[in-house]
Amino acid sequence: MGQKTHPFGLRLGITEAHKSRWYAPKALYGELLVEDEKIRRWLDKRLNRRPPNAAVSDVHIERTREELKIIIKTARPGLVIGPKGAEVERMTEELQYMTGRKVAISIIEIKNADMDAKLVAESVAEQLSKRSSFRRAVKMKAEACMNAGARGCKIRIAGRLGGAELARVMEEKRGSLPLSTLQANVEYGVAEAHTTYGVIGVKCWIFKGMFTTERTEEESNAAGGRARARGRK
Repeated sequence: MGQKTHPFGLRLGITEAHKSRWYAPKALYGELLVEDEKIRRWLDKRLNRRPPNAAVSDVHIERTREELKIIIKTARPGLVIGPKGAEVERMTEELQYMTGRKVAISIIEIKNADMDAKLVAESVAEQLSKRSSFRRAVKMKAEACMNAGARGCKIRIAGRLGGAELARVMEEKRGSLPLSTLQANVEYGVAEAHTTYGVIGVKCWIFKGMFTTERTEEESNAAGGRARARGRK
């Protein structure tokens, strides 16, 4: 059997920055780690699982002694912010109550949702949940990724496709996908479609090209916020 490695885990600390950026003494580390997971689940439930879907792809967390900073990556920033910032203020208050810390929320807009692996996987899962044709859903999304400027794309779904008696796997691949190359910017996302015949898993890989030395909007000055070997030739 092949040995599989998570594309993000393989690049973490080399060309990808950490998603939780803070230091803590050993006695406090476990508590903060659990708190980070609770925050991510709470935001996912609130913004992605209730209509209207705010298309949140990722949540980064930075901590200082005084403040907890939450960075939300979304394709629909207007829905996260709300009218006159009402929604973001409400979320800030609820997170402060949940954690007992001073919270600041900042939002990064995803310019093209078809280039974000998590959002592509969620979109395919949503179509499968609505009983769309699984072949059509996967092929159309793969085509949309390539048209949006991706160098390569792979979407893989597994489960009782179309209500079949036996679970099976379907895969659609376009372009190149250098999963073993550390300098390749390969994004990976997963989602689940809950259908009447069971859960169908969706995995998506998108190759965006090689990393460059240019600083992106996501990079932070916090510890672990910048990858150490981006753009190395």
